[in-house]
Amino acid sequence: MRLICYPTSGDRPCIVPAPVARDWMEDTGEGFAYRCLPLNIANAHGWMILNRRPFAAQWNGENGLDAIAIRPLGNDPGDNSDPVSASSHFGHGVLTFDVAGLFRTEPGYDLMVTGPFNQPKDAIQPLTGIVETDWSPFTFTMNWRFTRRHTVVTFARDEAICLIFPLKRGLLEEVEPVFRKLEDDPPVAKAFRDWSKSRRKFNRDLRKPGSSARAEKWQKDYFRGSGQVEGAPDDHRTRLRLKPFSAE
Repeated sequence: MRLICYPTSGDRPCIVPAPVARDWMEDTGEGFAYRCLPLNIANAHGWMILNRRPFAAQWNGENGLDAIAIRPLGNDPGDNSDPVSASSHFGHGVLTFDVAGLFRTEPGYDLMVTGPFNQPKDAIQPLTGIVETDWSPFTFTMNWRFTRRHTVVTFARDEAICLIFPLKRGLLEEVEPVFRKLEDDPPVAKAFRDWSKSRRKFNRDLRKPGSSARAEKWQKDYFRGSGQVEGAPDDHRTRLRLKPFSAE
């Protein structure tokens, strides 16, 4: 499957596979946040478009296009080689990034356009869009909305401004969501009860010095894919290995 980017102005956009690492996760005790495999997989789920020119922006709380003040940052010569890619285009406290690329997906696939997962930023919130990139000859923008007025927000060089990944169009409409009683599926019900019992015991033992739970630090059943209904599936993942964009 191909995800194609056609640069639309000057150099290619700086696009990289999304990393697992997050600053706030690094700051957790013993990096315990990385023990959450679903969090790790989500962190790396797509490609990040990076900011080229560091800048600061501030919103005064009004709705006009002039309500956001933007100024470049940095003193080294390299900082002057790229223009600031953000502007006040829509008003209403929305900061708009030009991603400088036209993206195309294969037939039947859209492109999710959002902010980097699990990477909160103070005073501003990424907005999310889904674009039909299998036919559209149009570019899109990445937008962030200020959540606090009179607060300076900065975007550093190489900071992620956008996360993209393909989605199969129509998949959600094919889903038939239902409620069922857990007892209707005895093997799953038993596996859940066994896991709940072991989880309660593990959490109790974490408070006991010298316990095996203290030595293990966290239960690794999900990480190992060791469900008690059946064995680990062949496609169970503990990390993503996305390919970088390359020139053809």
